[in-house]
Amino acid sequence: MLKIRLIISLCCMASIVFRVSAQEAWTFEQCIRYAFDNNIRLKQQELDVEYAENNLLQSKLSLLPNLNVSGSYSSAKGKVLDQETFQIVTGKTVNSFSGNIGSSVNLFKGWQQKNTIDRNLYSLRASIENVEKLKNDLSINIASYYLQILYAQEQLAVAENQLAVTLLQVQRTEALVEAGSQPEGALFDIQSQAAREELQIVTARNDLDLSKLNLMQLLDLQTTNKFQVVVPNFSNIGIAETGSSIDDVFNHAETVLPEVKAAEYNLKSMEKQLAIARGYRSPTLSLSGGYSTRYSSSASMYDAITGDELNYPLWDQLKDGINSYVGVNLIIPIFNGWQVQTNVKNAKLNLQNYQYQLQLTKNTLYKEIQQAHADAVASLKKYMASAKAVESVEEAFRYTEQRYEAGIMNFVDYSTAKTRLTSAQSDLLQAKFEYIFKTKVLDFYNGQPITL
Repeated sequence: MLKIRLIISLCCMASIVFRVSAQEAWTFEQCIRYAFDNNIRLKQQELDVEYAENNLLQSKLSLLPNLNVSGSYSSAKGKVLDQETFQIVTGKTVNSFSGNIGSSVNLFKGWQQKNTIDRNLYSLRASIENVEKLKNDLSINIASYYLQILYAQEQLAVAENQLAVTLLQVQRTEALVEAGSQPEGALFDIQSQAAREELQIVTARNDLDLSKLNLMQLLDLQTTNKFQVVVPNFSNIGIAETGSSIDDVFNHAETVLPEVKAAEYNLKSMEKQLAIARGYRSPTLSLSGGYSTRYSSSASMYDAITGDELNYPLWDQLKDGINSYVGVNLIIPIFNGWQVQTNVKNAKLNLQNYQYQLQLTKNTLYKEIQQAHADAVASLKKYMASAKAVESVEEAFRYTEQRYEAGIMNFVDYSTAKTRLTSAQSDLLQAKFEYIFKTKVLDFYNGQPITL
């Protein structure tokens, strides 16, 4: 019976491995690419970039002269002022038409247009850096969830291996009980151990499913039953001290990380906004010109010789009524209810706020690097200590297992030793993946892309 259980258990493990290998697994790079292509927050941030591009283009196009065409038509009866003759016409309907084409361009406006272009350019650059910041955040979160899946898979493998060993012990103990070499209570003890380890497998599988769910939700994946990840080759994981100091890492990070660049661009944008506000104190000089004509049904023309009233055709009126003009407009601001001064003060306050924001961004970055450095050092020490602990516990368990099989150690001591081994292996796995993740984060601050 126990042989059958063992065979079934091994077959189930083999079928699980076959299904995993048969399904298409996701690499870390595929997860990153999928998130970059489909993440909604990232798409929203990219829309902000397009919005900033439109604002920049519009501020450049505002340098061009405007051109507008207008026209009006009216039909009036009664006492009507004829716009052509400027006389009151009574007793007949007067139809009139006027048309105009005009253009104007700002010659000087306190450098407001140039500063607006510069402000929008810096805003665009800040939006681009915000996209990169969000991509970095996604990469770090994906790496964290990806490693959680790998850790859960190895925890499951450890639990299944432990159960396989216990089932072999169940088989051996059953034979000894049948031979009368051990009491029946020893078989009950080892069977209860197998039952507990089966429960540990169920727990490990649940943890693995939850880890996969976390990553799938981050990627906004709809599938939930066939998601697998590729296991990177961590066999050559190196044990290296973190050579760079915190200040060295920070000095490099503040020159390359997008959150700092975005804060710097926002600060420059506010400097230009202050210049725009000050520009309203300056005179405004503009050039304008236009071309117009008109028609009225009451207009008349007279024969120069006889003095008789003649018909005044439409096209003749339009040709004779042509008027063109060119003008230079100068506006000197003197008093506008302190609105300009208030805008300048508010722009200064905004500028100061963004100066604080830049410093806050750098302070936060420095604290994050401090934490990442401390985490990397601690994870290295934990990993090395866990590796040594596993070696010693494995050696101790082999000695305990031999004594138990020889019948000179009771089950309680054997179970305790096996629990210690399982705990040490679990601690080593946890320390291993913590070390991998913490060093990847520290490498990221050093300017290296996150890879697994």
